[in-house]
Amino acid sequence: MPRLSDFTTARVDLGQAGDSLPTPALLDFRLAHARARDAVHLPLDMRSMAAEMAAHGWSSAPLTSKAASREAYLLRPDWGRSLSETSHEALGDYPKPLPTVIAVADGLSALAIHRHAASLLAALEETGEPIGTIFLIQQGRVAISDDLGEALSSDLCVLLIGERPGLSSPDSLGVYLTWRPHRGCTDAQRNCVSNIHQQGLSYPAAAQKIAYLIGESRRLKLTGVALKERADQIAGS
Repeated sequence: MPRLSDFTTARVDLGQAGDSLPTPALLDFRLAHARARDAVHLPLDMRSMAAEMAAHGWSSAPLTSKAASREAYLLRPDWGRSLSETSHEALGDYPKPLPTVIAVADGLSALAIHRHAASLLAALEETGEPIGTIFLIQQGRVAISDDLGEALSSDLCVLLIGERPGLSSPDSLGVYLTWRPHRGCTDAQRNCVSNIHQQGLSYPAAAQKIAYLIGESRRLKLTGVALKERADQIAGS
């Protein structure tokens, strides 16, 4: 007879050993916890990411948040939401407006970026969405896309970011879309496609969802709670 644990990677139906977990389940939990901790502290290798983007034929530009270190990033979330002065100066060289901005930020799991960002962008490109310059942001949080989009007078910002690691997935990737990004945007003004990893949402399925949301945001000139995903309109769903 099938067990609940046959259908999910979640920690269910683990059994008992007295008042505790069986030894294999306990050791597995400790390993997963260690992997999640490591993912949070792992730095983003900007050089290797730039090389990976170049291998796909895409140009990239390095940026940083106001958090000068991983420790500062974790202790001061507000610093991760704003670009550094050096990055703002670098953006001055770009023509404006830049209608669509694609950015990649480490977030809380640089591991997710290293494992999935390039593959997801390749899948998105296959939907017909052009991939221009990719802005690689170190020590960035979701709201840093507002600062970036405002600096480039963008209509739409698409941000790939490492999600908070879980005990089942230390490398989950999320994608946030924000129409007319500007500092002070709320999460209600964004759309999110999350749980992108090998045991979660596949690259093709995620790319189709993102492409659909991009098209609808341009048509309706909005993102957020007013923009609904219609699964029956997404190819391959």
